[in-house]
Amino acid sequence: QVQLVESGGGLVQAGGSLRLSCAASRSIFTFNAMSWYRQAPGNQRELVAKITRGGATNYADSVKGRFTISRDNTKDTVYLQMNSLKPEDTAVYYCNADYFSGWNKVDSWGQGTQVTVSS
Repeated sequence: QVQLVESGGGLVQAGGSLRLSCAASRSIFTFNAMSWYRQAPGNQRELVAKITRGGATNYADSVKGRFTISRDNTKDTVYLQMNSLKPEDTAVYYCNADYFSGWNKVDSWGQGTQVTVSS
């Protein structure tokens, strides 16, 4: 069972920055991809950013140019650098890793970290 531990959330004013971290319990190269999702109250969980094993990245249109996903292979950690934060970025942010266990595709999730952006 993969463990993902997020950190770095908090309260920030609009226009500010935060960096989220997601530490995995095993080598991140064993995953097909790692992603950040977010869920605001009353909304569905949505994909924010993804990085594949090969290093390709993609972003939700709402965060392009403001958020950057990256990884540190030596620490088995993925980051989400969030700049120019807006009140609408307020949500619980979740780290996700997808991988194969035998023939089965598995999704593992972290516990989530709260990001609150004040106007």
